[in-house]
Parts: sequence; structure tokens; C-alpha cells
Amino acid sequence: MADPGVPNTTSSVRYLFWLATRHRGSLALATTFGVLCTLAQALVPVAIGLGIDRGLLQRDRDALLLWGGAVLLLGVFQAFVGMLRDRASTTNRFGAVYGTTQLVVRQATELGAELPRRASTSSVVSVSAMDVGHLGTALEGTARGSGAVISILFASVFMLITSWQLGLLVMIGVPLIAASVARLLRLLHGRQQRLRDEQGALADLAVDIIDGLRVLRGIGGEDVYGHRYREASQTVRTEGMRVAAAVANIAFLRVLLPGALLVAIVWMGAHQVSTGQLGPGLLVAFYGYAVFLTEQLGQVTTMLDQLTRANVAAGRVLDFLGLEKKLRSGTRPIPEGRTLPLRDPDSGLTVPPDQLLAVVCASDDDVAPLAERLSRYTDSAVRHGDNPLSDYRTEEIRRHVLLADNGATLFAGRLGAELDPRDGRSSDAVLQALDAASARDVVDALPNGLAQEITGGREFSGGQQQRLRLARALLADPQVLILVDPTNALDAHTENRLAQRLGPYRSGRTTVVFTTSPILLDHADRVVFIRDGKVVSAGDHHDLLADPDYRAVVTREVLA
Repeated sequence: MADPGVPNTTSSVRYLFWLATRHRGSLALATTFGVLCTLAQALVPVAIGLGIDRGLLQRDRDALLLWGGAVLLLGVFQAFVGMLRDRASTTNRFGAVYGTTQLVVRQATELGAELPRRASTSSVVSVSAMDVGHLGTALEGTARGSGAVISILFASVFMLITSWQLGLLVMIGVPLIAASVARLLRLLHGRQQRLRDEQGALADLAVDIIDGLRVLRGIGGEDVYGHRYREASQTVRTEGMRVAAAVANIAFLRVLLPGALLVAIVWMGAHQVSTGQLGPGLLVAFYGYAVFLTEQLGQVTTMLDQLTRANVAAGRVLDFLGLEKKLRSGTRPIPEGRTLPLRDPDSGLTVPPDQLLAVVCASDDDVAPLAERLSRYTDSAVRHGDNPLSDYRTEEIRRHVLLADNGATLFAGRLGAELDPRDGRSSDAVLQALDAASARDVVDALPNGLAQEITGGREFSGGQQQRLRLARALLADPQVLILVDPTNALDAHTENRLAQRLGPYRSGRTTVVFTTSPILLDHADRVVFIRDGKVVSAGDHHDLLADPDYRAVVTREVLA
């Protein structure tokens, strides 16, 4: 897919204008076809009126056939250019959606592991699933809206020339209707923004409750958070009702105001016919224009509504695109050919090269910060040999050091490609990694094996997903692999097979396993015990069992 380029992020309006200029060719075609389509529709009442006055009332068959044929040709022309307009408009919509999606995905990729800390899950989902759609809809609707504006001007000028009273009525009534609807749209804009903010806060609260449900039940806080959720949901409901009221008022005025204008035009036109100022055919034409203008006013207000929603959506997209990465990349490449030890001065932990190191933390709160420091997902003083890890380019660190935790997910697609996206890898290598992760049986149970299409891993149990994620991490083959609780969802027999195979598979490379499982600890080359964020002891698993604090942590895992 083509590079989306560098957007103008100074304001929502300028971003929308930038999106439009990226598709200026199709946008110009869509607008041209939209104007031609509505002008053809606007000429139909004139042709009908002239057919009545010059053909039907004058009993002139040739004139009647002439103007009847004109109506037919206008209808065919309108259908043809309408099809071309819709094709060009669809191109604009998908171009805006895909272009913005590329920017959002690129920004998410650049933020990397910082993304969960910089933006909530609900806001990311909202931007990618809803806001980009509003941008595409607005760009698509400009063709119909532009045609509606031109056709309204044409109809107003025609009526002004034919009957200045009726023309003046339209010239005054149309702007008043547009201004009234625009004012309500501004009100709707503010209420929609508040509703989105409240919905985001409610979604974040729901995620927090789900993530901490077990802890909340343990401390008796389930009812407290349930009450908070009910209060927040009622706030969202109230804001939703306010938005619905504004939408209902806009829909009401879209019917009432154009309808009132229609009644006024018909009444004044009928009066002019009765006084001989206007012919019956032109009265029919004016009635047709009244109905036509009602539809076109609806198109204009719809376009204004779409542009209002797009302005809000563009603001949210720009907020996301404006997130800056706090973790700065170094400039040096990581030396090839040898693996150097990693040292974390904050904890005193040293990761020796080419070994399977197990790290036992007395507190679960120490696991994630230490693992993220070692893999440079947070800024720290960790050193790689004699050099700070921060001196190296981020992409180099990601290629050499892989952090695999239970927050990773499987994506939809062919299982073999999901486990190993690189080309040229033999199936034997994939099967060896599956054996090391004790996941061969999971693949063998599938009807199509590695060719099986999966839907994001939902067809697998928690333990099966964990083993498949481990196989994927092993196939990445980094110099340093950091695993966080890789077996906490496995039964003892499966965990024992995995523990026996992990070390030999990773022979000659560095593996760090954060775990409290005695089975894994028994197969580690070295075990480090961390309490209060500091290394307090290190050695063989059986030797460390003499430490009562270490033994308490490990046996607690067994008893659980």
C-alpha cells in the first residue's frame, strides 16, 4: 500500500483539507458529477412545467413529446452521472479511511510498548474503529452536498427570474433553515464529545474491574467498584439521552422547516396563478422545486452533520497522532558475534550469556518493571557489557532481545504463518519449536495442522494459547529471550516436558525466565532471588530452598 505521507496536524480542519487534497482528482470528479446529477434533477420540473404550458394546455402534441423526451433524457443522464459520482465518492471514502488507518497503525507501531501507557484501550479502539469511518463518510458526502448547494442556487435563481416574490422567499428561507440546523449541530457536537469522553472513562473502568476482579473479591471491594460502575454508566446514559434529544430536534427541524417553506411556496404560487401572474405549468414546476429543495436541504444538513462528526473525529485522530515517544532510541548497533551480559544496577541483577537464568521475585510487582528494564521497554541504567543499553538503536534491541509475556495475543490467519511469519523456514524448524514448547499435540489435533485458519486463538484454551505463544517466541530466535510466567496455565506433566526441552533448545543463547514454578527452577542453570526489588541470593534451586523466604515464595506457588 502506498505511503500515506506526512499529514497536516495543526488543526482538525487542516487535516481534513489534507485528506481531501490527497484525492483531489477523484474528489474533483465526484463533485463535478454530483453537480451535474443534481442540475439534471433540477431541470426536470422546468421541463414538466413547459410540457404542461406549451404542450398539454396548448394541445400541441409535438411540444408535449419534445418536453416529455427531455424529461426522459434528463432522467437517463441523471442516473448515469449519479453512478459515476457514487464510484468516485466511494474512492474518496476508502482513500480517507485507509490513509488515516495507515497513519494510526504507523503511530501505534512507533509507540510500540509505550502505547498502553500513553493511550487507553478504549481510545485506541474508538479511533481505529469509529473515527476513521466518520472521516471517510464526510469525504464521501461532499459530492452530494456540493451538488445540493449548486442545485439550490440554480432553483432559487430560476424562481427569482420567473417570480421574484417566490425567488425571494426561497433566498430568505433556505439560509434561515441552514442556520437553524447548523446551530443545533454545534450543540450536538459538544454533547457528542462529552458522551465520547464518558464512554471512554466507563470502558477504562470496566477493564480495570475485569483485570482486578480476583483481587477485588479478595479484599471485599467488588461492591464498591460495582457501585462506581453503576454511577458511571448512569452518567453515560444521561449524556446519551442528551445526544439523542439533540439528534431528535435536528430530525424534527429537517422535516418542519423545509415543510413550512414548501407550504409557503405553494400558497404564494397558487395565489399568483389565480391572479394570472403565473401559468399553471410553472406552478407545477414551483411545486416540484419546493419538493426538490426539501430533499436538497436535507442533503446539505446531512453534509453539515457529517462534517461536524468528521471534525470531532479528526480531533481525536490528531490527539493520537500527536503522542510522542518518550523512550528515545540510541544510535549504535549491537555488536554481532558474541552475547554480552546484561546488568541492571537498580536491582543488582546480572544476566550471564548463553545460560538459562530463572528469576524468582518475592513480589509480583517487581516482575514487570524488571523485565521491561532488561528489554528496554522503559528507560533505565541497564548495561549491555560495558555500554548502556540505551546507546543502541531501538530496532537493534528489539531484534536481539525479546520480551514474551502473557499479554501477547495470537492473530487471525493461518497458524503456521502466525507462528513463523518469516519466509524460507522449513516445517521441521517449526515442529522443533512446537516440541520445545510442548505444543505439538495442539497442532496435531487441528484438522489442517499448521495450515489451519485460526480466529485469533479463541478456539484454544488458555494453556494451549500459552504454549503456542511460547513456540512463536522460540521461532523468533533472539539472542536474549525473556519469558514472564510462561507455564502458569499448564498442568504439571506438560510443564515438566516443557522445562526439560527449553534449555536444550535454547542452547548457546541467553534465556531469562521469571517464574516461581519449582519445575522450571529445577531445570535452570542458575536461579536469582529478588526481594524488595533487589537481588538477595543466587545459586542452584535446591541450595536456595534453605532460605526460608525463598522457600515460602516457591511453595506458595505449589500450594496454589
